[in-house]
Amino acid sequence: METLPLVKIYCDGACSGNPGPGGWAAILLSGGERIEISGGEAQTTNNRMELTAALEALKTLNKPCSVQFITDSSYLLRGASEWMKGWKQRGWRRKEGALLNADLWQALDAELAKHQVSWQWVKGHNGHPLNERADELACNAIPRAS
Repeated sequence: METLPLVKIYCDGACSGNPGPGGWAAILLSGGERIEISGGEAQTTNNRMELTAALEALKTLNKPCSVQFITDSSYLLRGASEWMKGWKQRGWRRKEGALLNADLWQALDAELAKHQVSWQWVKGHNGHPLNERADELACNAIPRAS
């Protein structure tokens, strides 16, 4: 059995107002390499930015990997590791009705299926260097009104 390359991904999303302009960022670590990616949207929500950070990070991987996500977003972590299975079974709906951000959840599901994924939660704004860096990148990626 082939051993998949290990990639650690620290991801974060940020919003100036919710909704409002937002930014996302991810830091990918693998085999001594470090890649930082980020971007933003003019009108979005914090949760959409959290999902976008994870999605964009996975899109950078060009082959199946063993991925360890480290996030301070309970929404992302619980959605991907606990709630997604039920949403899929209900046609991407919650028991209570419409699923917010269904487009991103579906895209994330497709990317996650390519990899072996584990999740780790860290408390945000608590001094974890790479979580803090991801937050800094996300905040810096928020589009500024001119």
